Amino acid sequence: MFAKRTNWSLETNRLSAALAAHRASGKRLLDLTHSNPTECGFQYDEKAIREALSGGEVMAYKPNPRGLPSARAAVAKYYAEKGVGVSAEEIFLTASTSEAYSFVFRLLCDPDAEMLVPSPSYPLFDFLAEIHDVCLIRYPLIDDGAWQIEFAELERAITDRTRGIIVVHPNNPTGHYVKPAEMERLSQICAARDLALIADEVFFDFSVEHDELRSFAANSQTLTFTMSGVSKISGLPQMKAAWVALGGPENLKAQAADRLEVIADTFLSVSAPAQVALPVLLAQRFGFQQQLMARLQRNLAEMDQQLARNDSCSRLRIEGGWYAVLRVPKLLDDEEFAIGLLEEHSVYIHPGHFYDFSEPTYLVISLLVPEKDFAEGLRRLLRFLS
Repeated sequence: MFAKRTNWSLETNRLSAALAAHRASGKRLLDLTHSNPTECGFQYDEKAIREALSGGEVMAYKPNPRGLPSARAAVAKYYAEKGVGVSAEEIFLTASTSEAYSFVFRLLCDPDAEMLVPSPSYPLFDFLAEIHDVCLIRYPLIDDGAWQIEFAELERAITDRTRGIIVVHPNNPTGHYVKPAEMERLSQICAARDLALIADEVFFDFSVEHDELRSFAANSQTLTFTMSGVSKISGLPQMKAAWVALGGPENLKAQAADRLEVIADTFLSVSAPAQVALPVLLAQRFGFQQQLMARLQRNLAEMDQQLARNDSCSRLRIEGGWYAVLRVPKLLDDEEFAIGLLEEHSVYIHPGHFYDFSEPTYLVISLLVPEKDFAEGLRRLLRFLS
């Protein structure tokens, strides 16, 4: 009765089962994976948001495949403030970046077409690809003190079924940005092989090390789809407002826009309130990001202080994003470690294999966790490791 694309294993994994059992016990949990900004104690201008969502225009239905002009103009302004010229006509609003991927996959891929995706990276890609009958081919990121793309392996992975290369800028969870030289080489590879470049920039604004960063939205060498939204930028995932911006040669952008318009017109998924409120939702990013970056820096400082007293564990370099990756000795399987930490110390972390790390020596921790819980959870983790 059901499509093969939904033949996932629906059995609960051991870590999820252990987490459910812990929560059922009623014991207090220190959740070091917590990354929902609306539940992490940040302050929002609720009055401004509510007013933006309740204006008179929300009662008017004005379907536009690309999104309301006022909303797209707000996104164009967001890029302009970064020194990137993106026309409002090159922007398509979506309900989420997941939907933006859906539109791009439908635009570019016939069944069993291939997309190259970085490894390690976020596990959501697997489900998005399978739902759209797309095959993911992984290309490695290597860490030699600074993360970088392994271009030799990437180029070997390209076949006549490849339709595009996905980059996450900065990567989740490694937190590294694609460097300008890498951007240039990716563009050259894609242009030479008629491939699209798909850039996920949801964490782009959260830079720890860099002042000057380049967005893929400025790319003109090859057909480029740059995705982002207020879920991360403004810490408002419940608003369901995102976008995909087109870049590249004019003739390819025009063809892509015509086809994307048909796809978007078929669904018209972004609500009128979200579109009307988008200028205000984007303006919320300034206050939210200031709070988040202050917490991120304090949690990183706390982590470094604790790690300085424990030579069995180290953190990988973080350039941006919301996550820290710890490298631990190869004492236990990473999932066994996570289960033991949960059951013995009531601390929940993500094992690295969730993010496709090749070795079971990595743990992933959210930096959004309130400082007191973050410090105590990390102390317990290091005690368990010792």
